[in-house]
Amino acid sequence: MFWAVVAVVLCLVAPSMNWWFPGNNAEAASTLGTRIDDLFYLILVIVTVTFVGTQIALGYVLWKGADNRDEKAHFTHGSHSLEVIWTIVPSGILLFIALYQMDVWAEYRVISKFPADAVAQPVADVTARQFEWRIRYPAPGRKFKSQADIRKWLRVPEAGDLHYPNELCVPTTRNVLFYLRSGDVQHAFFSPELRVKQDAVPGKVIPVWFNATKRGEYTLLCAELCGWGHYKMKARILAVPENEYRQYLLNLQKELADDGFDEDAPESDE
Repeated sequence: MFWAVVAVVLCLVAPSMNWWFPGNNAEAASTLGTRIDDLFYLILVIVTVTFVGTQIALGYVLWKGADNRDEKAHFTHGSHSLEVIWTIVPSGILLFIALYQMDVWAEYRVISKFPADAVAQPVADVTARQFEWRIRYPAPGRKFKSQADIRKWLRVPEAGDLHYPNELCVPTTRNVLFYLRSGDVQHAFFSPELRVKQDAVPGKVIPVWFNATKRGEYTLLCAELCGWGHYKMKARILAVPENEYRQYLLNLQKELADDGFDEDAPESDE
């Protein structure tokens, strides 16, 4: 009964102590992440009620049994009815959770449920490899004409593409989609604040989407043990307003095209 009380108290004080979900004020930084958090809270309520109820019941039985000196204990092989009940009830709860989360899971994983605007204009091609994230953006202003055009771009990089490691920049308050692949072994794209997690499987190109609700710099980790340098595979996701996103790509284009030669610099006499 003591541990039941401790569990409830810890759950109540955890958010104020930053022991809750990752992120500012423990709130998900994406629209889909908020719905995923709701599923966690649902499961948390179910297991908390179950844990507290069983601990209190167990404490009550032990307390009353220790104080009962008149009735002798008796041996029993158990109750078939009780076994049926505690098998059916958890099974029913699991079935309810499975059905309840299907729409969220479909929106997150089923391509036909992805937002049409995100599918039509992917923001990047992300390749995980030992031990970094290779980001490839389409040339600034590039508009894909069709899905065939996108598939061609994924197979054959173009001369105007922008390549940059360990930093994925996306616009805020817009559905964005990127394609994830692995250059060697299995990795996992994981941004805890955005609640985005997807394995990068060798030989597969996997679309991933999210909608960052606010500006920020979010953690990008590999959540799959991928080799000795796994611990170094840390990057960041920059979520900025649309105009800053376009300027970011233009600045990156200028930076990558810079050959280091300053035409305005005075010529040396040597």
